[in-house]
Amino acid sequence: MKVDVVTIFPRMIEAGVAEGVLGRARDRGVVDIAVHNLRDFTHDRHHVVDDVPFGGGPGMVMKPEPFFAALASIRESRGAPDAVILLSPAGEPFSQAMARRLSGSSHFVLLCGRYEGIDERVREALATHEVSIGDYVLSGGEVPALAIVDAVARLVPGVVGDEQSVEGDSFSRGLLDYPHYTRPAEFAGRKVPEVLLSGHHGEIRRWRRQAALDRTAERRPDLLDEAILDADEEAWIRERRSRRVGEAN
Repeated sequence: MKVDVVTIFPRMIEAGVAEGVLGRARDRGVVDIAVHNLRDFTHDRHHVVDDVPFGGGPGMVMKPEPFFAALASIRESRGAPDAVILLSPAGEPFSQAMARRLSGSSHFVLLCGRYEGIDERVREALATHEVSIGDYVLSGGEVPALAIVDAVARLVPGVVGDEQSVEGDSFSRGLLDYPHYTRPAEFAGRKVPEVLLSGHHGEIRRWRRQAALDRTAERRPDLLDEAILDADEEAWIRERRSRRVGEAN
């Protein structure tokens, strides 16, 4: 998989992809992450990437020319991408389902904005997707870009050493993850659930499934309508909902 990130702060991206799972996958060539400094695609002596907004108003707006030049360069040197993603608070919310779709692509580009935003013609002419990572304000698109690269890359075979770890992650089936424990078996007066010490793998699997359902129902019940559940889990959800209705009455 090839990923290109266009930004005015390339060191932010380079630092984020140099460590951990991403860094190891990059070193092995499983993912090819290229970071492009938007200022390299300007033609003035000061490498200006922003200007005042037409119509007035506060702040500065990122100019379209450098983005167009950057994408043209990427297409020429790295090939045509499957997707060009503009990171924007006005975009579609990023999700595990979107990460899974992107993990099936061979090449995508992330465009990082700053200041008051990016000239609308970049969205109209270059972007195939507009994506947000949440309903809050950040200083730019670099943190969202790193989040997306990490979420997508870990779904690419060979990036995470333990494939079962990926399959069990929160949101992989639309549910939150179950609680995790390690040694010691008792700490600060709190004990690890006995079933996890039993060595009975079938019972452990059942406990983890139930714990994931319980946690999701308590913290994110909105996820249950779209979650991938088996017949037993669906029956448990129906029973829980009917019980809640009875208690309310």
